[in-house]
Amino acid sequence: MDLFNDEFFMKEALKEAKRALDKDEVPIGAVIVHNNTVIARAHNLTESLNDVTAHAEMQAFTAAENYLGGKYLNDCILYVTLEPCVMCAGAAYWAQVGKIVYGADDKKRGYNIINEDIIHPKTVITKGILEYECSNLIKKFFIKKR
Repeated sequence: MDLFNDEFFMKEALKEAKRALDKDEVPIGAVIVHNNTVIARAHNLTESLNDVTAHAEMQAFTAAENYLGGKYLNDCILYVTLEPCVMCAGAAYWAQVGKIVYGADDKKRGYNIINEDIIHPKTVITKGILEYECSNLIKKFFIKKR
């Protein structure tokens, strides 16, 4: 049994999403893993930073690239609780992320509704990991906001 599987790391991303929730941010979290080690953790900071580009993935890319000392993440896995938007998918393309694992689909702003080819052709995609937990956290947040 592999302890360091997709569910294990998605749970780490969910911890980040809960940190965003505690800050009244849209609860999306991300971690970047290299050789079964979390090298970057991030969550949405768009409200705190007053910056529409401060998505969890963007924060995680910067942290991982700084950790590795380079701009390419081809040997890394991005775990994110929600399907990346077009901006984050484009950034993943430029960073050449090796694999993206996400929890819940984003039927309003996910990259798939615009163009699934925005992801780098060598990037492997896995979706639906802890989908219920990931989508439920976001749903509850928006229900509370209304």
